[in-house]
Amino acid sequence: MYAIIETGGKQYRVSEGDTLFIEKLPAEPGQTYEVNKVLAVEKDGQLQVGTPLVEGAKVVLKVEKHGKDKKIIVFKYKPKKNYRRKKGHRQPFTRVVVEKILA
Repeated sequence: MYAIIETGGKQYRVSEGDTLFIEKLPAEPGQTYEVNKVLAVEKDGQLQVGTPLVEGAKVVLKVEKHGKDKKIIVFKYKPKKNYRRKKGHRQPFTRVVVEKILA
């Protein structure tokens, strides 16, 4: 059994027990978080596709921890003009485990 969910502007194919790194959620570690944006659910060989969402379906996620990704460097410059700007960015994430898929 698997589901396709949307969270943080991205889509994920999840099964029960999967660990995901998704965009930061407003939940504390140890809490559960429900995702209601379920685009498709496969159960016992039957694929149920929503238009655009599957009615009454939800996925329960357990928040493990919050963190920040590796730093990326953003460097802008203009040749021959002595213009240089260096910035770093670390994207926040939440590590979650899929507990249940309710369809």
